[in-house]
Amino acid sequence: MDKKRALSHFKMGLAAGAPVVFGYLPVGIAFAIVARQAGFGVWETCSFSLFVFAGSSQMMAAGMFAQGAQVAAIVLATFILNLRHFIMSTCVLNRMEGSGAWKRALAMFGNTDESFAVFTTADKELCTLPFFLGVAASTYFIWNVSTLLGALALDFLPEIVLASTGIALYALFITLLMPKVSGNRSLAALVVLTGLCNLLLSRFMSSSWALVASTLLCAFIGVFFVDEGKGRKESEGCEN
Repeated sequence: MDKKRALSHFKMGLAAGAPVVFGYLPVGIAFAIVARQAGFGVWETCSFSLFVFAGSSQMMAAGMFAQGAQVAAIVLATFILNLRHFIMSTCVLNRMEGSGAWKRALAMFGNTDESFAVFTTADKELCTLPFFLGVAASTYFIWNVSTLLGALALDFLPEIVLASTGIALYALFITLLMPKVSGNRSLAALVVLTGLCNLLLSRFMSSSWALVASTLLCAFIGVFFVDEGKGRKESEGCEN
């Protein structure tokens, strides 16, 4: 691809990713406040977003840290939560045209739920590395700006607003779950089962390990009864 076309695709990627600001701004601010309340400093909170760039995982890690969870439990829980990125990155790489394999692999650092959705629904002619980098750069910038705003806002927001951020983690995961369970009763049942399992196990072990154990156990159970038909239809959009 010539430089002029690559620059054009990058700019279009920046524009395509810009609307994500409406979703990232409140969540990024909420994450930063949760992280600060958990004991992280401004620089540590901002570094979290600079080097990790995974909203739901960052929120979970900060919440678990605030509850005194062990490092091993935090790492394992966030790893399980991010397993979907293996599939998402495979879809993006298969759809992306041109460029070397290592360049495309490095670009997967910017593969979030939002950049994945924007890229895989774009026109076929835009399925290039420059376009994806534009989308990723736009979302990465927005996420880090919102994190910085939230980290600095902790010292100025009223107490009632800070107290309300306690539900941010739950609101984020409900937002992630609803599109998946809508119209899929077996998956909805699995979500409920996981919650009940976590509630039961937390009576016999720490809440952080109960979360990990219930997730692994119910994921294994779900293999046998969750209907994957809908998932197959969605994955067709990732094919060349």
